[in-house]
Amino acid sequence: MTTNFDDFAELARSRRTHMLVDRGRDVPLELIEQLCELGTWAPCHKKTWPWKFAIVTGDGRARLGAAFVADMVDRDVGDEAKRTKTLTKYTRTPASLVVGCAPHPHPTFHDENRDAVSAAVQNILLGATAAGLASFWSTAPIMDAQRALQLCGFDPDDRILAIVYLGWPNGSVDVATRPAPPITHIAD
Repeated sequence: MTTNFDDFAELARSRRTHMLVDRGRDVPLELIEQLCELGTWAPCHKKTWPWKFAIVTGDGRARLGAAFVADMVDRDVGDEAKRTKTLTKYTRTPASLVVGCAPHPHPTFHDENRDAVSAAVQNILLGATAAGLASFWSTAPIMDAQRALQLCGFDPDDRILAIVYLGWPNGSVDVATRPAPPITHIAD
């Protein structure tokens, strides 16, 4: 199967990062599971399959916030305002997808695992756009937050590389202009 380059380019360029969503409209679990499966098609050197996923909906979203805040307090991360915001921030959309990354003892493969998971997140974001969802890639307040890792069913040595907010859009945002990429051409 071939995909028209212009259609793919339009999909990539149309993806917007925003949380202007209908908070009362659930995102089907089956769709989120399909997005996770799409993520696993990212390039993965040495076939380590380092990605891990946790779908967080309903009351689980507040539990995720509470887990992060408990770890923030234990490790003296953030001020009171940041902790208060963290308690409820995952309830801003009907679903949050926590994306974890397994470590690797070899330093190069460890970095490649992170790169593979980042590529998986891009697949998820593009898939969400194709499905008509709004999405927002966020960084966890603590990437190795033990309570959050445990809540998500991840191993203690894993790292949380992304929290992807998902919902059905009820608004839009303007296209951010992109500067021309710096490209070096090396030839004869």
